[in-house]
Amino acid sequence: MNAPTSLLRRRLLGATALAASGLGSARVGAAECSPLLSRQFLRLQDEKPQDLCQYAGRVVLVVNTASFCGFTRQYGSLETLYARYRERGLVVLGFPSNDFGQQEPGTGKEIADFCENTFGVKFPMFAKSRVVASAGSATNPLFAELARRTGQWPQWNFHKYLIARDGSTVASFASDVDPLTKPFVAQVEKLLAAS
Repeated sequence: MNAPTSLLRRRLLGATALAASGLGSARVGAAECSPLLSRQFLRLQDEKPQDLCQYAGRVVLVVNTASFCGFTRQYGSLETLYARYRERGLVVLGFPSNDFGQQEPGTGKEIADFCENTFGVKFPMFAKSRVVASAGSATNPLFAELARRTGQWPQWNFHKYLIARDGSTVASFASDVDPLTKPFVAQVEKLLAAS
């Protein structure tokens, strides 16, 4: 095999592997990224910047999480939902926060280890941040915009925002709504079916 053919084959294999991983299959070009997703956050595990535009064109479920909360079991439900619908275009984005009851006091590494070892979390998680407006501390701008659009700030851990593929339609769900309940799953399926 000559060098150009070998290079082309490696590129095709790389593109095939990316598509098979689900990371490239639903991606829309950065020019088509909605203003809502046009922002970066640090990944929980290694604090490397992640552009949320990589999730453009998908149904996005944004959740503020905490490791020591009565709703922490929802990590399992979120992971099940993610595994079930990932190939159809759902992504779950977890944002740990210590805003409510000081129930997320750990470091990024401690949080990441807890999520992986206790619940097998594979969905993207981001560095701990503030998800409610408060004096003297920067609020996560994604949560500020989601609250502005829905009129609902998180009142506790595991508040959920479900964003349609177009990035403009957003629904808000209280902490006590488990992601595997029939009405919630029906809403996810409805958004996944929309083109």
